[in-house]
Amino acid sequence: MITTRFAPSPTGRLHAGNIRTALVNWLLARSGGGRFLLRLDDTDLARSTAESADSIRADLAWLGITPDAEVKQSDRFGLYEEALKALAAQGRAYPCYETPEELELKRRVALSRGLPPIYDRAALALSEADKARLEAEGRAPHWRFKLDESRDVDWDDGVRGHCHFPAASLSDPVVRRADGSWLYMLPSVVDDIAMGITDIVRGEDHVTNSAVQLQMFAALGAAPPRLAHLALLTGADAALSKRIGSEGVEAWRAAGIEPVAVAALLARLGTSQPVEPLARLGDLLPGFALSHFGRAPARFDPADLATLSARCLHHMEHSNVADRLPSGIGAAEWQAIRPNLTRLDEASAWHAIIAGPITPVIEEPDYVATAAATLAGLAWGDDIWSRLVEALKVATGRKGKPLFLPLRLALTGEAHGPEMAALLPLIGREEALRRLRP
Repeated sequence: MITTRFAPSPTGRLHAGNIRTALVNWLLARSGGGRFLLRLDDTDLARSTAESADSIRADLAWLGITPDAEVKQSDRFGLYEEALKALAAQGRAYPCYETPEELELKRRVALSRGLPPIYDRAALALSEADKARLEAEGRAPHWRFKLDESRDVDWDDGVRGHCHFPAASLSDPVVRRADGSWLYMLPSVVDDIAMGITDIVRGEDHVTNSAVQLQMFAALGAAPPRLAHLALLTGADAALSKRIGSEGVEAWRAAGIEPVAVAALLARLGTSQPVEPLARLGDLLPGFALSHFGRAPARFDPADLATLSARCLHHMEHSNVADRLPSGIGAAEWQAIRPNLTRLDEASAWHAIIAGPITPVIEEPDYVATAAATLAGLAWGDDIWSRLVEALKVATGRKGKPLFLPLRLALTGEAHGPEMAALLPLIGREEALRRLRP
């Protein structure tokens, strides 16, 4: 069974980039009949907050993405400790005693010599007596994972194709800080093993991390998940944009954007498939495949969402939105007003116009009075509008805008709006006559 995960750090709200990652992982799992899990990477206890965790859950729920289970890394520190001990026993993890300042100096020296800033493994030369002396001086060790320099790292990526990393180009990563806190690399691997993750989809900024973590999976005796790295989102001007880091559910909700419009856009960015309006999130599942994604940066323009959101509304049936509509808007009324909506909250105004009371706009009293008398003499039915205007056309010789507009203004108070053929039966005979006889 395919099992994917979304693993945000609860240190702030979700934005377009990580929402796209969550969505693609959800689609991959659901399209294969699998499971989608939420993992809160809250090892940074100083920055992680319950409020941020709640906002992540709420944002996913707004999008219609429901995890099958949730775990928090702060509940699993014991697992990481056991893994570190196992790696140390194999000689695949080792303590280091350099201060941050000393490590920064080494980095600068390497760069000044035109060398990559790879850790020199000086700590491996320390004797037990050296370690004891340093600890007696008050230095607590940080721990690194020891990469196998004899084995290059290769994998077939679900988006990028074949990936190859020479082991000598990678640096032994720090997995636990001197204060005992955990960094991302090892806990993520331990959890992926424990949670049975079969597929990891994340941004291409994690490609180097994947090369390192594949060796961690092997060192822990586990088969690695399949990997796929999505191209990063860019701004509307095709450059990496700060707006990408801030645009998210809070802003979209305030702008009246439909959740399904966000999904329709983000799920297709960077793919060979067109962005199309949807009525339901599940409409994205048929035909979903990672192979549709390309390696080129994906352009994200928040301005595209408003237009797409309106188009999505125009595709929705009453059952898709009934729980979010004001009381009284039934299927017939929804069918009448939805072509004119740009956001769902505009439905209330049209419902008020249909249900009344309104103040009619009477610009041609004599013509409107003729319309009232004509309407009073017609049998009521769903085709009442077409019969009314045909009778007025014969009686007055009017056609086009002079025929329709005075009636629309009197019956709705608005110069534009949904088709009157749909609105007039909903307004009803007695209310229509009242509006034509102010």
